This record gives sequence, C-alpha cells and structure tokens, in this order.
Amino acid sequence: MTGVLRPGHVQIRVMDLHEGVRHYRDVLGLEETGRDASGRVYLRGWDERDHHSIILRQADQAGMDFFGFKVDNEHSLDKLEADVRAFGLKTERIPAGDLLETGERVRFEIPSGHLIELYAQKTYTSHDRGDKNPASYSRKMDTGIAPMRFDHALLYGPNVGQVLDLFTNVLGFHLAEYVTLPDSDTKGALWLACSNKAHDIAFVIHPEPGKLHHVSFYMESIDRVFRAADIMAANDIKVDIGPTRHGITRGGTIYAWDPSGNRFETFSGGNTTYPDQPPIGWTWEGLGEGGGLDVAHRKMHETFLTVVT
Repeated sequence: MTGVLRPGHVQIRVMDLHEGVRHYRDVLGLEETGRDASGRVYLRGWDERDHHSIILRQADQAGMDFFGFKVDNEHSLDKLEADVRAFGLKTERIPAGDLLETGERVRFEIPSGHLIELYAQKTYTSHDRGDKNPASYSRKMDTGIAPMRFDHALLYGPNVGQVLDLFTNVLGFHLAEYVTLPDSDTKGALWLACSNKAHDIAFVIHPEPGKLHHVSFYMESIDRVFRAADIMAANDIKVDIGPTRHGITRGGTIYAWDPSGNRFETFSGGNTTYPDQPPIGWTWEGLGEGGGLDVAHRKMHETFLTVVT
C-alpha cells in the first residue's frame, strides 16, 4: 500500500462537549488520549495505535469539520498536494502541532463541500497490550460498546461525479459499489476504498454541501454489534436502523444518534474489495426493495435518507 493508506481522523462538532465526551468515551467506549488548548478532546478505539482518530469540538451546530487520511510518507504528501492542485482545487498547509501529536496537514475542499485532509505524521503510541508478545485481552475491549477503530464516514453533498473523479483519478481510490439514481445511469451514491476494505469513505448526492450522514466504528463481529444494541438501550440512545445487515457492503450494522444529533454506526464484517475488480452496481429500487440498505426489512428508511448534520 502506497499513497493514501487509511482514514486517519475526523473532527466532529458537538453542541455540549461534556455530553459528547460522556457519549463517545463512556458509552461508546473510546479511549481519551488528550485535550488541547482550544478545548478539543481526542479519542481512539482500543485497537488503534496512532494517538487519536476522533476529535470532538464544541460548536453551535452539529456536523463534521474535516476528514483526514494518512499517507505513507512526506513525498506522497507533496505529490498528492500537487495533483490536487492540478485537478483545480486550492490547498492549504496546516502547520504541525495544530492537532495534538500530528504533523503538517494538506487541506482542501472537495466538490461536495467537505474539507478533506492528508497528513503523513502522527505520533505512534501503540496500545496497552504492547507490540511484542502482545496480550490477547485488555479491559478496554469491554469498556462500553468498545469498537476496535474508526472505520469510515458517509458524507452527503452535491457533485458526486466530480468527487468520484477526484478520488479515483487523483487520490488513488477504487470504486467498490455504487447506486444509480431512479430511471438513470447516473451514480448518485459511491462507496470508495483506498484499501481492500468494503469502503473507506462514501458519498451520497444531496443538494446541501458539506453534510455528515454518519461516522462509523468497526466491531469485531456481529455478536459485538448485538452487544452494542444492549448498551444503547441501557443508555437510552435513540436508534435509527438496526441491528440488521446491508446488502451493499454486506456489513452488519446499527445506526444511532449521539446527544447532538450526529449519526454514528457500529459496523462489522463487509466485503473484501480489490482495485482490479469491477464495482458492484445497485439500482435505486435495489437499495430499497432489493435489500441494499436493509436486508432484513427490504425497505428504505425516511430518516436515513433525510437526517444529516
């Protein structure tokens, strides 16, 4: 793997930082790894080795500030910045240290209105099980819902055709799956991967730019997704969909909302994808009646299609 390696972090806006930390740290079970001078809180899953993957910022409106991908080295960072500029987008260099334990970042706004970042350096802090003869168990594996890692995000905005062009022809992603719009061959929803995961980021066409649909956290198994449902119920967390399985990606899932109204997902399994394989196509009818969204119920869910932050 070269170039863009994986999703590295996402900064989420919450309207009450205390409640946001309680949700993501105490209920979801992420580990808090630091707080900076501006009041942002940094967290990560129990199997993550970099300093953080989730950043919480108190704001007047819920949503996402930016999504960052880690690249393999500084040379790739420079080259990808030049390629993004050649594509026609302006870039900004964010100095090292602006985020805790994170090197210089290249930020740009993509045609859907979202801010994407690339960076090469973040402090490697390992985890409590160690890197040599690691322990097989840690209590962090059972703290709250306890996802292994931040996995992906689904973003809503316009110009998804241009987004597809950028991600596949400039950033080196491959299209894993897509949904066409009703009575059309136009791709209105995209699942994109820079690895062989089911997806590392996804986009759905939407008239308003820069919207967050959900941030997803990876669970070891569908049994852990069912366990997450029990913990959500015990903590009065409002669930949107699930537990169920998607036809698209074939992942097991629950969607629910944090206290600010940001949707989050607990996700397990999913397809293995490779860049030499053609993408899997779905029609709009297949998304609903074909079980693309919800295999168990084979229907669309209005809140899933309309509620974004």
